[in-house]
Amino acid sequence: MTLRLDSTVSLVAPSLSICPSDQSTPLKLGILASGSGSNFEAVAQAIADQQLNAQIQVLIYNNPKAKAPIRAANHGVEAVLLNHREYTNREAFDGQIVNTLQQYDVDWVIMAGWMRLVTPVLIDAFPDKIINIHPSLLPSFKGINAVEQALASGVKITGCTVHLVCLEVDSGPILIQAAVPILPDDTVETLHTRIQIQEHLILPQAIALAAAREISQQ
Repeated sequence: MTLRLDSTVSLVAPSLSICPSDQSTPLKLGILASGSGSNFEAVAQAIADQQLNAQIQVLIYNNPKAKAPIRAANHGVEAVLLNHREYTNREAFDGQIVNTLQQYDVDWVIMAGWMRLVTPVLIDAFPDKIINIHPSLLPSFKGINAVEQALASGVKITGCTVHLVCLEVDSGPILIQAAVPILPDDTVETLHTRIQIQEHLILPQAIALAAAREISQQ
């Protein structure tokens, strides 16, 4: 007998139950993106669908060729280019990010495909309020090329993780994870596509979950 894997199967923990937050004031989000902005789109759409009580104050992108600002314009969100190549070091770059986020009155920072290491300058300005999404089941396959790492390792399950950011790369308290099976004929492209589907589902949920946890601790 031959067993066939269903490419749509996934496991999300905690389970998806996204709904508008209990807080009366929308969360003020600043989103950092380096590429296509598909996770920006997922958050913006969740807000538009009234699944997430938030508003995106600003998109910051570091790659002049990124597609994310096009998505921002489609949602009426201002986009600011901060090219990391124009700064002498990471601290100076993060300092300008902090200044920009503060100018736009941001409360929560969402790293949605942000391909830069952060420094204490950014982390200390928004303690426990920076959220990152990573394409693996952390703590496995940290750093760049996580999808490639998973395929090369021979594991049968990978996925994505949303977590609070700390100084150590791809660490910090985990908010939510989604598991994705690796199929026998998977390539980096096919596996990454299926992981992204789950990223788009769990990132808005993680933002709501992080905000709810903060409210419960007050």
